[in-house]
Amino acid sequence: MWILLAFASAFFAGVTSVLATGGSWLCYYRALQDGPASVVVPIDKLSILVTVAFSRLVLHERLSSKAVWGLAAVVAGTLILLL
Repeated sequence: MWILLAFASAFFAGVTSVLATGGSWLCYYRALQDGPASVVVPIDKLSILVTVAFSRLVLHERLSSKAVWGLAAVVAGTLILLL
């Protein structure tokens, strides 16, 4: 019985992952149709900030100093691309 439950849980996670990823790509391509790539792509790259904020606020994860410096480098590079 527990094997069936584990399979159903993994299947549900896989299906929701596929739907979320597909929706994300549809939104990305729509944004590229509506706006210039020089604006859309850097904004997309800043999505790592949302991921880090979510992990901190919801999952209470801590960032190492190396991760903070890496995140700062990614954000700085993205902002430079916007110039």
